[in-house]
Amino acid sequence: MSSSSRAITELQSSGMLSREQLLYLFDRFALLTSQQDVKKRIADAVNDKQEAVAITTAIQEGIFLEMGVDPSFGLACLGKVNMTYENDQDLMIRFYKFVAK
Repeated sequence: MSSSSRAITELQSSGMLSREQLLYLFDRFALLTSQQDVKKRIADAVNDKQEAVAITTAIQEGIFLEMGVDPSFGLACLGKVNMTYENDQDLMIRFYKFVAK
């Protein structure tokens, strides 16, 4: 869902991200971080003594906005994935691959 199809006031900010939302996030993040310009941004940040995590967090926040999810809420949900989806082996494997990026 594009950010233009939702008003800012309609960003999801409660509940928990669904399995489908998480899979979209993981796939989109993998796609974006595989692009040369993004790899260069991350490498440049590291070379400039900046935290690479700031770049990857900004990418994740952009994806959450594309999805119609409040970025702060989305990031907070990532901290709850292993408790909420502990019995979903496939999702947990994909989550740990996402975290390892």
